Amino acid sequence: MNFLEKQTIDERIDLMNNLAKQFLMRAHQIDIEGSFPYANIKDLKNTGYTTLTVPSRYGGKEITLYELIRLQETIAEGDGATALSIGWHMGIMMNLAEKNIWKEPVFKYLCEQVKNGALINSAQSEPKTGSPTRGGRPETTAEKCQNGWVIKGRKTFTTMSPVLDFFIVSATIKETDEVANFLIPRTTKGINIEETWDSIALRGTGSHDLLLDNCLVPNDYLVEELSSAAKKANGWLLHIPACYLGIAKAAQRYAIQFAKEYSPNSIVGPIIDLPNVQQKLGEIELKVMQSEYFLYGVAKQWDASYVQDRERMSAALGAAKFTVTNLAIEIVDLAMRIVGAKSLSLSNPLQRYYRDVRAGLHNPPMDDMTLQLLAKHSIINH
Repeated sequence: MNFLEKQTIDERIDLMNNLAKQFLMRAHQIDIEGSFPYANIKDLKNTGYTTLTVPSRYGGKEITLYELIRLQETIAEGDGATALSIGWHMGIMMNLAEKNIWKEPVFKYLCEQVKNGALINSAQSEPKTGSPTRGGRPETTAEKCQNGWVIKGRKTFTTMSPVLDFFIVSATIKETDEVANFLIPRTTKGINIEETWDSIALRGTGSHDLLLDNCLVPNDYLVEELSSAAKKANGWLLHIPACYLGIAKAAQRYAIQFAKEYSPNSIVGPIIDLPNVQQKLGEIELKVMQSEYFLYGVAKQWDASYVQDRERMSAALGAAKFTVTNLAIEIVDLAMRIVGAKSLSLSNPLQRYYRDVRAGLHNPPMDDMTLQLLAKHSIINH
């Protein structure tokens, strides 16, 4: 089984469906223990999945955003924590290739490492800044020295930290008070992970704190200066709503299967024949269709657009995340209403889906920021 050998999106989705079935079998234990899905990540690496968004010139498949979100959604049908975790790596590699931000030698080196199994994620959030999308200045500092840069600070919510090989760390440069991103290999002296992740949602993401104790990196590892100018549109962040749509679909599937099999002695036949149950299943299907059309449509628009057109898509991207994430919450709620009190059992996957989809409200962009963006978009265009 190897994604790089598959020629079409349908073939790769079929392969991911097989993997997702394995992820589903492991999901309950990972959730109960709050452990990290090492086996799932290993499977994704061994099948070549983690290289699919690497540019073709460096040996990857350079897949489209539409294909990425379809594959990410499929992973989430098996295990949401695994999907969100690997989604950051996949999306970051796609974003770096699209925007061509880094100097070519450093990006080439990273791509070669990813081809050999390396994983990357950003470490941007901090205890006192909250989400970086709200504009807080990093308290993590970078100080120039003779051999490069010395980085010092603490980052929170460093998803997939148990297995990351590279961290993209935002820091305030002491000399200029400007903010920049630095590439920091895990092998750098002074890197430590403090296991602080105790969320009730997506317990398997390993989103622990990253401690940076005077980490020395070369000059070239200052990879991006973050100006205060307007942020560019980020199509790759659609991996976030794709994750929650996948979880919602898993809830839908469970509710349908339950309704087909459950037959209390107060009625003849299974509850799926009852009008009130079919009403809820219809509502679920409607919300799934709305999510798919919105999410897939925006992704396809991104893929078909030139750079200048993509920069005008921030409102649509934010709206897709807002819509899909909130509909996912509603879908899981309806599924639980069909199943009833059994859905609250710790052994029932619906209670895990219920907790996991709530996390989407706290992934960027947040709902209030999206609505503000949509208001500005509406005012400008009318």
